[in-house]
Amino acid sequence: MKLKRYRLYPIPVLTILFLWGCNDFLATEPDSTRASLDTPDQVSQLLATAYPQGSYVAFSEAMSDNAGDKGVGEDDRVNRGSYLFEVVNASVDKEDSPDMYWAMAYKAIAAANLALQICNNSEQPELFSIQKGEALVARAYAHFMLVSFYSKFYNPETASTDIGIPYVTEPEEVVNKQYDRKTVAYVYEMIEKDLLEGLPLIKDYAYSVPKYHFNIAAANAFASRFYLVKGEYAKVVQYANAVFPSGDIGSNLRPWNTEYFSLSPEALYNRYAKASENANLLLTETNSIYGRFVARYRYGLTNAKWNEISAINGLTGTNPAWAFPLYTQGDGNLLIPKLSEYFVKQSVNAEIGAVYVMVPLFTAEEVLFNRAEAYLYLNNTTAALADINMYMSKRLRSYSATTHNVSLTKVRSYYGLSNSTQNNLLGLLYAILDLRRVEFVQEGMRWFDMLRYGIPVEHTTRDGQVITVDADDPRRQLQLPQSVVQSGIAQNER
Repeated sequence: MKLKRYRLYPIPVLTILFLWGCNDFLATEPDSTRASLDTPDQVSQLLATAYPQGSYVAFSEAMSDNAGDKGVGEDDRVNRGSYLFEVVNASVDKEDSPDMYWAMAYKAIAAANLALQICNNSEQPELFSIQKGEALVARAYAHFMLVSFYSKFYNPETASTDIGIPYVTEPEEVVNKQYDRKTVAYVYEMIEKDLLEGLPLIKDYAYSVPKYHFNIAAANAFASRFYLVKGEYAKVVQYANAVFPSGDIGSNLRPWNTEYFSLSPEALYNRYAKASENANLLLTETNSIYGRFVARYRYGLTNAKWNEISAINGLTGTNPAWAFPLYTQGDGNLLIPKLSEYFVKQSVNAEIGAVYVMVPLFTAEEVLFNRAEAYLYLNNTTAALADINMYMSKRLRSYSATTHNVSLTKVRSYYGLSNSTQNNLLGLLYAILDLRRVEFVQEGMRWFDMLRYGIPVEHTTRDGQVITVDADDPRRQLQLPQSVVQSGIAQNER
């Protein structure tokens, strides 16, 4: 097995090394409706819009090493530009585009800031504590996603000089207000401040459907992701364990090799992104055509890519079959039924409307992987292996703990590593990243791991062009929308 070229953090033996968006948001007349929002229930309704309703899945999946060039298929400019690492010239209303995600994230931030203003200015602020908690965590999440995509990814050694994104903490009161990008370190400080202040205030009983809001489990899942990026691994374990206080993550993982295995594609679609699915911790509605074209995009999952991704089953030493159902839609179009489209008419009798995809923003699977990776950096290989084996028990057909158990010996053998403490840790890290890759295929999550570890991207086109994007390539940072220039925000270098 060829070793991967990852930029690894040092792995020790002792220490394991209701507004619009963007320029419209930044140049909007003050909202005259805000004065009418004066009860906790009304603020809760406002906070339903405090989550980015644009989707990152299409462009982040196409940028990752999960995508290949089929030579034919849906020629979508977002899909094409992302795969070729070109600036996607699209307006903020183009579904699935980076510009739309920017706009929708700042729209969500605007809603959170308005909610916080109402909470803080109330004559009885104690009545709004739950809403304040949700608004703070939602604001932190939107900024976290923005800084992850549009700035250099967090590196503790350079974060104090890397350019961040505007951290907006107040509702718009003037047109064309000037914003300062400051640094990635500053953005992370603000994210952490909002997250730690807001999380203890959240109470699930405030929501009729908690999974459409930052409930307790989802907020702790976000904290586990945030501290994984920061490299504070004891906190990752702390917050991951708080997601399921009973300690039972296993029964909340998607039952791919049991209940899911017999489901039709339609039934899988109907279940995968539902609030009733235990694995889903936070769901949001996104204006997206991804559900329609995920299998048909020219640049996407190919047979060769799936063979590469799914080869991690060899980690067991027996190459068992995955329980993931892989369907074909025409020549070379591969699909695992996950994210489906639904259509919302403009009115009851209208023939036009908008397409949406419900996206799981946080899941039990991510929490499990976050914890396993943190255990690894805490030098607790026993706990990391236990989490890996828990995952495998839900994903392999005809799973047998005796036959399919993953051990350090099997990990070293699979990755061609010699027997040493350092290589045990290194092999487990490779395994966790590869298992995350197979779990979240066609969900856009792989790109975050590639950013975290500086994993290089090499995309080859059918005409022989090779696009290589290494760890320090500025193309890994999405370009800010052209429209932000009028607000004085500096673009990313190219």
